Amino acid sequence: MNHVSQRNTHYCFLDAQGQNLEPLPSDISLDWLRAAYRHMVLIRALDKKVVALQRTGQMRTYPSCLGQEAIGVGIGLALQENDIFVPYYRDQATLYLRGVTLTQIMQIWGGDERGHLFTGHAHRDLPLCIPIATQMTHAAGVAVALKSRAEPHAALVTCGDGATSKGDFSEALNLAALWHLPLVSVINNNQWAISVPLTMQTAASTLAQKAIAAGMDGIRVDGNDVVAVYHAVDLALKKARSGKGPTLIEAVSYRLTDHTTADDATRYRDIQQVNDAWEREPIKRLQTWLHAQHAWDPAQETALLEAVRTEVDAAVAAYLALPPQAADEFLQFQFAQMTKPLTAQQRYQQVRFATDSGTQDPQGAR
Repeated sequence: MNHVSQRNTHYCFLDAQGQNLEPLPSDISLDWLRAAYRHMVLIRALDKKVVALQRTGQMRTYPSCLGQEAIGVGIGLALQENDIFVPYYRDQATLYLRGVTLTQIMQIWGGDERGHLFTGHAHRDLPLCIPIATQMTHAAGVAVALKSRAEPHAALVTCGDGATSKGDFSEALNLAALWHLPLVSVINNNQWAISVPLTMQTAASTLAQKAIAAGMDGIRVDGNDVVAVYHAVDLALKKARSGKGPTLIEAVSYRLTDHTTADDATRYRDIQQVNDAWEREPIKRLQTWLHAQHAWDPAQETALLEAVRTEVDAAVAAYLALPPQAADEFLQFQFAQMTKPLTAQQRYQQVRFATDSGTQDPQGAR
């Protein structure tokens, strides 16, 4: 594992050509790799579909995770049921592996807060965080709670490279190291904070080096190698669960598309740089390796693509068929219990709606 002292190297098992750089970990089987591949293909298909929905006015602004699927899948496969995941806004793959349905993911980006009513492994996870880096301090607080309750679990938080320039990021790492918290922080270094390149974010050689000032372990991994991401996160989580403190992981990837559907990356990025990044993307890399091991064939690929298309289409149909969320329901998602000011605001909106629409029963006005 390449720690922060090794500044110009990545922790990597499968290189960009799908070749082994070193033997795979003993807990990585062919079945595991095939499953990881299926998950990445599914999330890419979802991503493409949701972008199409946004372009046709059926979805709100959406942040694609194209080219970063290995990070989300690696994290999702490493987390255990009772760990707590604190996501940012590009974590579709991890959400899915935590039990959040594809339809719920679409609900969230369609502006329907009911998508955040997580169940399954995600029942204690936090909702997606859109403000930059504020989820870092939330995650540190979660880790404080886990430690104070002596729970043998860990909190894992994700962020983008842009978030590492925010004070919240440094504050969370400082607290985690000082209090020896069970916190794993994963940076999705996709090289761009909207139109701002990494070179304008920091003078440090790596983002993993930011662990040094905090006084914790820092690891840099190839974020396009799902094996490397999983293995690094798995070890960091085991360390955190056993009371051995926090870890910062920098997963180096590349954002192959716009920052969100409200962005146009062609205005600020060199197309050749993007084309070069496509040669390192995670799905083709793993597919190449599986083919070389005779662990995957065209018939399996065809069957997978058909299954993925069916699953995504069904999720889209379910999303489009959902009745609209009540206009005042968003107030109910601010706190665990409605506060008096929010209750008064909700009542005011109901009465106003009833008056405007001519409804006689404001309690039923939605």
